[in-house]
Amino acid sequence: MTKVLIDCDPGHDDATAILYAARHLELVGISTVYGNQSVDKTTTNALSLSDLLGLDVPVARGCEQPLIRTFRHGGDVHGKTGIDGAELPVPSRQAVDAHAVDFIIEMAGRYRDELVLCPIGPFTNVALALRKEPRLAKWLRGISCMGGTTQIGNTTPVAEFNIWCDPEAADIVFRSGVPMWMVGLNVTRQVGITEDDIARLNAGNAVARTYGGLFTFFRQRLNEIHGLTTASLHDPCALVPFIDPELITYANCPVEVELGDGITRGMTVCDFRNLTSAKLENIRSRSSNNCHVAVGVEARALVDHIMNAILAWPDRSSAKREAATH
Repeated sequence: MTKVLIDCDPGHDDATAILYAARHLELVGISTVYGNQSVDKTTTNALSLSDLLGLDVPVARGCEQPLIRTFRHGGDVHGKTGIDGAELPVPSRQAVDAHAVDFIIEMAGRYRDELVLCPIGPFTNVALALRKEPRLAKWLRGISCMGGTTQIGNTTPVAEFNIWCDPEAADIVFRSGVPMWMVGLNVTRQVGITEDDIARLNAGNAVARTYGGLFTFFRQRLNEIHGLTTASLHDPCALVPFIDPELITYANCPVEVELGDGITRGMTVCDFRNLTSAKLENIRSRSSNNCHVAVGVEARALVDHIMNAILAWPDRSSAKREAATH
């Protein structure tokens, strides 16, 4: 079974990715980063979700700002807590002492050649880990991320939020030489929870109902901001290559991150050109392939697969209450 470490900023879709990974993969750790809210709040959310799901995995708190610029946490999409819409348990434990950067290095060294790292928030922790430990790039089996897009963005016309937050960090990761999979908005916006799906969740156990509440809030905010009719399941898509690779189609190509100060800052430039000559006067040559980029998805089949994982998840809090009464 594939070992995975999720680097995240929970986040409604992050919450879904954590459950989806724990259902189908060996989730060995969670690291947190700023993004959907402050790192204090995303860390609390990761710990609360671990309690909700009964997960016994270490959670490491990470970076609170990008490498260069200052990030302001508005909670525009995910709310004041970063995961509005349902009441999560108060965390019963704390994050581990190690910073997320050191935690990533430690876990990659422990599971050398086995660990897949899944950044589904800003890439700051991962970039700093690669810089701090040059051997990390050789230790990892791969990096599978939710970020970027081959089409329109959500934060700017061409930039997706996770990459836009810290383009310099994303640039370091894409240039690292680690085998990479990228699933961006061009695919993830097709994978969405509908009103009927939410009704199914609300008819389930306490865990399913919690996710029903989360998706109700998330769907409403995405409708208000972007005019979408579903709650996008962005982050779980990053796990698909190691769960059911037939559900998403990828194209291997060069990906570069725009680092300028203009309107294209944070754009993921995916070069799908088919050039037959590398020496042309007025045509930029094609760089070496560095990423498998998602270009197609069996959207409804993937939504159903994720829904089944949520609906099948046991209500461990209920089991604990029953055990306490006997």
